[in-house]
Amino acid sequence: MKKTKIIFFGTPDFAVKSLKAINDNFDVACVVTSQDKKSGRGLKMNESEVKRFSSDNNIPIKQPENLTNKEFLYEISSLGAELFIVVAFKKLPKEVFSIPALGTINLHASLLPDYRGAAPINWVLINNERITGVTTFFINEKIDHGDIILKKEILINENDDFKSLYNRLSVIGSEVLLKTIKIVASGKAKIQKQDESKDLNLAPKLNSTNTRINWNENTDKILGMIRGLSPRPGSWTTLKNGDKEFRVKILKASLLRKISPSESSIGKVLVINNEIHIFSKDGVINCIKIQLENKKEMLSKDLLNGYKFYDNSTVY
Repeated sequence: MKKTKIIFFGTPDFAVKSLKAINDNFDVACVVTSQDKKSGRGLKMNESEVKRFSSDNNIPIKQPENLTNKEFLYEISSLGAELFIVVAFKKLPKEVFSIPALGTINLHASLLPDYRGAAPINWVLINNERITGVTTFFINEKIDHGDIILKKEILINENDDFKSLYNRLSVIGSEVLLKTIKIVASGKAKIQKQDESKDLNLAPKLNSTNTRINWNENTDKILGMIRGLSPRPGSWTTLKNGDKEFRVKILKASLLRKISPSESSIGKVLVINNEIHIFSKDGVINCIKIQLENKKEMLSKDLLNGYKFYDNSTVY
């Protein structure tokens, strides 16, 4: 039986499980991934995780600087792929997504139309959602707005952070993507328009503003942000300790107790029983894992072995 020929577009490790599943079951004509980038102290050239997997498995690789370059468009058109698959890649122009006869399918790590955008896994945790999942849909000219093919829901565990949920969704996503490809290739896909009638949660790109902790918020919201941004990029705050001020990231925390502190107490840092406690609007948070600026992340109890918090320490 002839295997469906596919071109795969993806970059980070989240996409690798999907690429592996597709490569094991279909004919991957080539992979399109981001260009190598310099990073780190030595500014070494780093390849994407998708490129590494493709190199190890002898899959042809393309890394175009411009997706609308005529030579690139000719190359991918001439490969005769019936389907394009996109997992964690930049927006495709119409000149690209309109090429394959069966269409271009995207795997998105949320239950669309909720959490459209660049960071859905982070934002479902930040917003303390109980359920999330993955969606496959046909790409059109509006980001994350195309017709839905399949969805799968999962429960978010109380101890999930970004890393654990990211890993679970990458596995589930690869399974749903395989089912999607088989359905579309068989001509039996039952597509569904996205519901635009309700107010939607969005998942905008993370930046230094929306990852900063506001200690005037309630503890539930702060703990959701810490979970949703751990271990990367990390929720952050400014620590004023003695005569020094610098950024710190809080990577794991728990609710110590709910209280109604005075307004002047919000943001106050106390060290009690070898724990770091911070006052919020309606409670006290126990910081379990913390990362001082330009230092490695540490358990707070280990940090306190060699770091002193002064009596007037605050965060803001």
